[in-house]
Order: sequence, then C-alpha cells, then structure tokens
Amino acid sequence: MADSNAIPQWFSGSEHTHRVAAAVAQYGPIARTTLAQMLGLSQGALSRITSDLIYAGVIEEMPAVSGASGKLPERFTPKESSDRRGRPQTALILCANARTFVGVKVHGTSIVSAAVNAHGEVVSGRHEAPIGEDQSPEYVTEAIARLVSACANDVMAAGLPSPTAVGVAVGGHVVDDSTVTFAPFLHWESAVDLGAMVGQATGLPCGVFNDIDSLLVDASWFGPGVGLDMFAVVTIGVGVGYSLAVHGEPVTYPDKSYGLVGHVLVDPEGPRCTSGHIGCSQCLTDDSIAEQYSAIVGRPVTFEDFARDARSRVPQATQLVNRTCFRLGALVSTVANIAMPGHVMIAGESAFLAKLGTDSLRDGIRFYRHSQAQPVKFTIMNHDWQLWAKAAASRVIVKHIG
Repeated sequence: MADSNAIPQWFSGSEHTHRVAAAVAQYGPIARTTLAQMLGLSQGALSRITSDLIYAGVIEEMPAVSGASGKLPERFTPKESSDRRGRPQTALILCANARTFVGVKVHGTSIVSAAVNAHGEVVSGRHEAPIGEDQSPEYVTEAIARLVSACANDVMAAGLPSPTAVGVAVGGHVVDDSTVTFAPFLHWESAVDLGAMVGQATGLPCGVFNDIDSLLVDASWFGPGVGLDMFAVVTIGVGVGYSLAVHGEPVTYPDKSYGLVGHVLVDPEGPRCTSGHIGCSQCLTDDSIAEQYSAIVGRPVTFEDFARDARSRVPQATQLVNRTCFRLGALVSTVANIAMPGHVMIAGESAFLAKLGTDSLRDGIRFYRHSQAQPVKFTIMNHDWQLWAKAAASRVIVKHIG
C-alpha cells in the first residue's frame, strides 16, 4: 500500500507509549498500578507516558468504580498493593469520541457500512448498497464511496469528528492491507489495489483486510475475546472460514485466507463436495445444505426454504439441523484438538443453526474429543453484516493506535 494511503498514527511516541495506549484501549477502564504491572513499567515511567497521552487527547481519567475494570489478560494476575495512601484511585480509558472511523463489509450480494468511535462502538445508521451483476472493482469502489459519505454525514450530524480513515473487509486474500488477490465471491480475475482505489474515491486513508481476521481482531479488542490468550473463530455460511488469535493478534500465514479449512473431514459418511471430497466441511455451506434438504424433501428448495423450516421446527429440517450441527461440532473439536485454543467463537450468516442444534453441536465436539480433556468453550455469535463492517473499522483503530 502506498505511503500516501497508509493509516495515520494517532500520536507519535516511543514503543512503550503505543503499548500503553493499546492496553488502555483493550482493557480500560484500567488503574495505573494494574497497567504498570501488566506492561512491566515503573510507576514513574507509566505516569510520564499517561500524562503525555492525556495531554494529547488520546486517553482520559475517570473515577475508579468497583467492578468497572475491563477484562484483563488470562495470563496476567494483578498484585494487590498494600499502599492505600495518596490521591484517590482513578482509571484510564481511551477517549471514545475523539476519533471516528468507517468500516465496510463487502460480501457477495451487498456492501454494508458502519461508522464507529474509538471504542469500536457503532455511532451511525445502517447504510447498504446492493451488488448485482456488476461486481467490478469500479462499481464496488463507487458504492463504498457513497456509503462512506453517508456515514460521515451521520457522525458530523451527531457532533462527532469527521472520519479519520476507512477499513474494508472482504472474503478472500489481501496483501499489504490494500491489494485483493483472491475474492471468490466477487469473481475478480486479477489483483485489485482496492485500498488505493477507495482512498482516491473517498479522500481518506483506507486499509483492506480479510473479513474473518477482522472479526477476530474486533473480538480481541472490543468483544468477547478481550483478555483471552488464545481463541479461534469458525464461520459458516456461503463458505467455511477459520482464524486463530494469539495474545489478541491473528496468527499470520501467507495462505491462510484461501479457505484451507473448507475441506477438512467432518463426516466420513457425508455428501461429496464439488472437488470430490466425501464428508468435508463444505457440507456446512448454504449451497450444500440446500442440496441435502432438497434430497430429504424430494423437491428442489433453497437454503432460505430450509432456514424457514428449521426455525419452524419442521421435522425433516430439524433432522438436518442436528446432523449439520454434529458435523460443525466435529470441525470445532478438530480446531480445538490441533490449534488448542481455549475458546472457539462460531460466527457467520448461518451461525443461527448452532443455536437451533446446540445439543448436537456439543455431541459432535465430545465425539472427537478425549474424554479427559477440558470441555471446549464456545460462543455462538449473532449475525449482522454491520458487525462485520464494524470489525473492519476496528482493524483501522488498532493501526491508528499502534
């Protein structure tokens, strides 16, 4: 990505200054004593850094309230201070409304945007543009520019500062936080420097990121992954996805966003995928589920037909929900057994199936898990494309602070 389009730094300072700001963003409200212990800094050094950050309008103090502290890292055990003298305790928190950002999620049928503040909280209305036959980079860029403009109008009408930068999340492979080299749901045939195109169209710095990695970072900084040393995200819907976070950062690997988890064996007696594999995790995708349900009911049906019947507890649909959730449990267990995260988050547009068949999901996990191993903790996330857009903005916030 060209330097002119790079996400700007919120402030200049030492590596320790950026670490302090990042820790306050993730774990605030947080006391100075806890922050110093966590980062291995002396109280004097921390005091100087936090004073600079307060002066720069990055963080602010708030009265310390019992139970108000954010979720601390699992690996960190705070030490009790025996010194109760001195000024009343205060907690540090990022200045929420000092900055705003726009996040955009591009998927196969539409583009959704959200403006967020520095806490990753949505501060705009929902704006969406359809994607039809024209999936070209030019159309996508123009639509993103319209959505960014709508979000900017929202935040300025609310008395908030105009957006600092834009984050775009896509399903596929992205290099240098800008160039999309593989986007199967958009059918782009060659590499597209989407970051530069959006930057030019909006006049704002733009970062482009893999969508599942973005969801992972958002959870690590502003969601259910805060404080977890290691967790994974598994997504089901049009495709099957996976990402792993260690200490709040996605594990990087050059080929990770090519859908490598999409053909892991989850049922040796399952259906055959288009690549010829029997019982791979493609059977968890919407198209495969629609084919399976069509075979069960004896007529061609869509995934939407199946979803309606599943929510209505139609017996044939419930049967397929339970079978699908058992297979999903096999995939979750495989991830837990090999990558060994302490927690797995299940997300995606079809994650609602996991809520309909939670018992079967647990059965699938247990079936492929050693009887003496710890149970796999999992969270089923509610699906909303605007939350994926918010996640793209969270990637920008992390870069802006870092």
